[in-house]
Formats: sequence, structure tokens, C-alpha cells
Amino acid sequence: QVQLVESGGGLVQPGGSLRLSCVASGSIVRINVMGWYRQAPGRQRELVADITSGGSINYADSVKGRFTISRDNAKNTVYLQMMSLKPEDAAIYYCNVDLTLRSLLRGNYWGQGTQVTVSS
Repeated sequence: QVQLVESGGGLVQPGGSLRLSCVASGSIVRINVMGWYRQAPGRQRELVADITSGGSINYADSVKGRFTISRDNAKNTVYLQMMSLKPEDAAIYYCNVDLTLRSLLRGNYWGQGTQVTVSS
């Protein structure tokens, strides 16, 4: 019904940058909230940032000033620009969307995850 395809993860040195993308497709009428979560080994999944359809943005304190979330509603795509990456940013990053389907039901979906490794 709904697919989320993430891209952009990889290996980067401390201080480097990466840009993640997530494209949603399927029987979508409206995407209400798009966000990025991450999960490091042995830790719980945590919110990194999210953005509403109206453009309201929420960041985790640990990434404020370094990460920027944005979305392209025409393309059903959310981006996460990550700068000044630190080793503690290393994790699997997951895209999450809260959306309204053509059936008018509301659903919440996760991407498959993309690995971000920060190491010299």
C-alpha cells in the first residue's frame, strides 16, 4: 500500500556531512508528518527530527544546529541534511511518515533504514 525508500547513508569522517532522502509512494492522499529516527546498537530508537505538512519542525537537542530537515510535498520526499557529524551520530536512520490513505484511513509507516557510520 505504502512504500518508503531511503537513500543517502554511508561512511563519513567526523566533521563530515551526509544527506538522507526518503520517498513515499502508494495510495497516499496526504502526508501529515515526515520524520527521521535513529537507533544505535544497544539503544532505543529516538526521534532525530520531524516536520509537519505545515512546516513545523522539531529537532532532538543533540542535533540542533547541525541537522536540517526539509520536505518536498510535490515529491512526497523528506530530507535530512546532516553536518558536523560526530561518532555518536552513527546509527541506523529510519524514515517515518504519518499519512492519510485514499481509503481515508490514517497510517504510520517506517522505512527499511539506512546505515550512517561516522569514523576516521
